[in-house]
Amino acid sequence: MDTLRDETFRGITELMYSAIGLSFTDSKKPLVSSRLAPRIQRLGMGGFEDYLALISSHDDGGEFQVAVDLLTTNETYFFREPAHYDLLQQELVRTKTRAPSVWSAASSFGDEAYSTAMLLADLQTQGSIGPDWRILGTDISDRVLRSAKDAIYPEDRLRHVSPERLRRHCLRGEGESQGLVQVHPRLLEHVSFGQLNLCQPIEDIGPFDVIFLRNVLIYFDAPTKRDVVDRVLTQLRPGGLFFIGTAEGRIPCKTPLQTLAPGAFRKAAA
Repeated sequence: MDTLRDETFRGITELMYSAIGLSFTDSKKPLVSSRLAPRIQRLGMGGFEDYLALISSHDDGGEFQVAVDLLTTNETYFFREPAHYDLLQQELVRTKTRAPSVWSAASSFGDEAYSTAMLLADLQTQGSIGPDWRILGTDISDRVLRSAKDAIYPEDRLRHVSPERLRRHCLRGEGESQGLVQVHPRLLEHVSFGQLNLCQPIEDIGPFDVIFLRNVLIYFDAPTKRDVVDRVLTQLRPGGLFFIGTAEGRIPCKTPLQTLAPGAFRKAAA
């Protein structure tokens, strides 16, 4: 198969930007090539030009969504950036929020949503919150959402979960499923998932007490980042907590935010 030519790379990236706001700099050309090449070979296509023509067409057979999945899937694991969960616990105990609602706005395979569910379930057991908490996970990738709903993970993805918490909230696989862990059904009752494009208008899915928007803003250019953050923050209650990836810095936005810690903010009261 031919190498990815510059003009074809630009065609792919322009399509991704116009359709869903994803921004890829020239330095991402090797990533785009490595992520798409195996798929192109599997389809038996001639090269990147043919693949661009396919995902640009109205009759693509769902291939555009496959390309999105391939280009946006990141490594994830349970209790990533644990300081955020410590802060969340402290704030929920302090504010005595009885029925917290949480939005994992770039939920990927569900690790973040279920990590939060474990924490809230423990707070419920301690009497710090009531039983009516809920978590919504959304993502643009249909593939990762299907996986999230299954709630089955390799043990290594839960390497930062304490043994006690694992026993409380997970079921270990046996036989052919050895090495896999399933989130307990009682947690699944509080967690739902749905597909959502952060670069499009968001229907009234809130309000939420907590929003995680971590490790997705890296895919957007500066204007799109601002628009996405302000759009997402319309769904957060005044005084609510907002989390982004600690390496993403503070994102300029119109919504007033108070910095609590790296990657952690509070929405200003109305």
